[in-house]
Amino acid sequence: MAKRRSLKTATIITLLLCLVAFSTVFAPLPSPLSNSLKPHKHHSHHHHHQVVNARKFEIADDMFWKDGEPFRIIGGDLHYFRTLPEYWEDRLLRAKALGLNAIQTYVPWNLHEPKEGQLDFDGIADIVSFLELCQKLDLLVMLRPGPYICAEWDFGGFPAWLLTKEPAIRLRSSDPTYLALVDSWWGILLPKVAHLLYHKGGPIIMVQIENEFGSYGVDKDYLHHLVDLARSHLGEDLILYTTDGGTRDTLTKGTIRGDAVFSAVDFSTGEAPWPIFKLQKEFNAPGKSPPLSAEFYTGWLTHWGENIAKTDATSTASALEDILSRNGSAVLYMAHGGTNFGFYNGANAAQESDYKADLTSYDYDAPISESGDVDGAKFKALRGVIAKYSSASLPPVPLNNGKTGYGRIQLEKTASLFDTLDSIVHIKAIESENPVSMEAAGQMFGFLLYASEYVTKGNGSTLFIPKVHDRAQVYVTCISEDQREQPQYVGTIDRWSNKHVNLPNAKCASRSRLLILVENMGRVNYGQYLFDSKGILSTVYLDGKPLLKWKMLPIPLSNLNEAQKINPVFDRAYSDFVGVSTRKSLKSSLGMHSKEPAFYSGSFVVKEVMDTYMSFNGWGKGVAFVNGFNIGRFWPSFGPQCNLYVPAPILRRGKNILVILELESPEAELVVNSVDQPDFTCSSKHLKVGQL
Repeated sequence: MAKRRSLKTATIITLLLCLVAFSTVFAPLPSPLSNSLKPHKHHSHHHHHQVVNARKFEIADDMFWKDGEPFRIIGGDLHYFRTLPEYWEDRLLRAKALGLNAIQTYVPWNLHEPKEGQLDFDGIADIVSFLELCQKLDLLVMLRPGPYICAEWDFGGFPAWLLTKEPAIRLRSSDPTYLALVDSWWGILLPKVAHLLYHKGGPIIMVQIENEFGSYGVDKDYLHHLVDLARSHLGEDLILYTTDGGTRDTLTKGTIRGDAVFSAVDFSTGEAPWPIFKLQKEFNAPGKSPPLSAEFYTGWLTHWGENIAKTDATSTASALEDILSRNGSAVLYMAHGGTNFGFYNGANAAQESDYKADLTSYDYDAPISESGDVDGAKFKALRGVIAKYSSASLPPVPLNNGKTGYGRIQLEKTASLFDTLDSIVHIKAIESENPVSMEAAGQMFGFLLYASEYVTKGNGSTLFIPKVHDRAQVYVTCISEDQREQPQYVGTIDRWSNKHVNLPNAKCASRSRLLILVENMGRVNYGQYLFDSKGILSTVYLDGKPLLKWKMLPIPLSNLNEAQKINPVFDRAYSDFVGVSTRKSLKSSLGMHSKEPAFYSGSFVVKEVMDTYMSFNGWGKGVAFVNGFNIGRFWPSFGPQCNLYVPAPILRRGKNILVILELESPEAELVVNSVDQPDFTCSSKHLKVGQL
């Protein structure tokens, strides 16, 4: 943290400020720094010497100081885990062209420790390489290591295995069990990045403690523990900061009073910033409150079933100018949104049943689009404002990366999901009297199949599951020697519209098998329902009586940054496709059953590797893999996202393979089209733009 300067230096500065009071004192921070402030060096004991100053980033006189010079942060959030490593430099250069001098990024614990004790800092999780790249490109870094990050990311960045601890952990609190796990995690993470602190020659100028804690709790012991933990690994010569909503209530709950931690604010774009910055001062030590909007919202998130969020470029730029024109600092959230690859999208739930999962796309209507485009109105408008207040001329704007459509991709039904599970001998079912959660079954993401048996009644039965997270497709089949009989779809139970399902009279000889395929659509990442276990979380009732004796079968699908799971479906997809006779038999055995979960695969040829999009118009709901990489979920029948972004580094010259798991009904001709642009116009139920 910045040390208090001597009274002598403070007096000199006061005189200087008085002398230039009528000539726009801090217009120096815009462009360029005025001569009246340039000679000043922020070193009280060496003011009269011409010395080379040590690298130092600090706060004094309600300003940021970088190496003894006043500094304004014009930053932007860009998350390394939402952009492929091959594109990190490309996106960072576009951020520089926007005029940014700092990058803010979260660190998702669940990406780096997907299983307890199993650490991952490679590939898209190689945070050290990302930070070193920021340093190479002369971009400062504001690091947000959580341990909770929100970020529209599964479970707010917490690893799902925390949900398996007994007794249940109290997240984001001074619960000793929770703190011990955080100590262990930060004890691994923080030493990895300590050499990249600014005063040690690296790019990291600030490290955030927790994330908007004032919107969640009041546990100051927890916050103080995190401060002490950060200091123990990173030392004293670093600005720690908190970010909270710009209200007295959230700042009272989320800030750490005194000189130890800087309190930044965030607020709705367009809201008057300066009254909030005035309030911010009350929660910082005297002279330690440079006005900083740590999340200046350039757009907004979108859930499935909503219209795509869009915000006006002109009004967004005007709101930024309101901050910069009076020497405030701002961090654009987001500068570049990126993509929720794999199963890592988050969700929101204002109430238990009011569950809304985030899209695969995290475009966010940011100035730099999901695919890196920089020719939109918002990029131009924000860049125009930033250029007026930047201390240096901005780099030229790069061209957009090329995109193309590879055309029509004919898919073939590879196998029913149920047939596939029967053939995977190494998967062991978990058996229990009552259903257990996905986490308890070791299935942290994706899908889990629940199976039980019941006696068939002549007039059918009624199924009720009081608590299922998040979406359950229900199937029945007779138990017989004929194992080829396909399960019959009978209904879907959603978390947000929980209902009874009627099980038909299956005309079985004796007993029926009940199959319930449950999808984890993304854990809640914000609010009081954060502790979001998945799967069937209650007793299952059949005709009002508990149904017992269950088997839970994990479904092996790879997540982001995971090696491709051993899966016969993918093995077949990568080998020669099924022949004509087999294809006919598959189609006939399918009988176009409604909502039968099945794998489909197809190939397409790439002559020149470029970004593309897979259009799922006409398909139902599912997840897609290109060359084994999980590009995310599709749900065009609910919308609004029709197309999934496929970055060029996933592709290769020659033959490429697309495999999808379709949960409901396939497109009539089993065709997916590779196209050259995004599309957010799909939906049968357009709702209002989401609000938090």
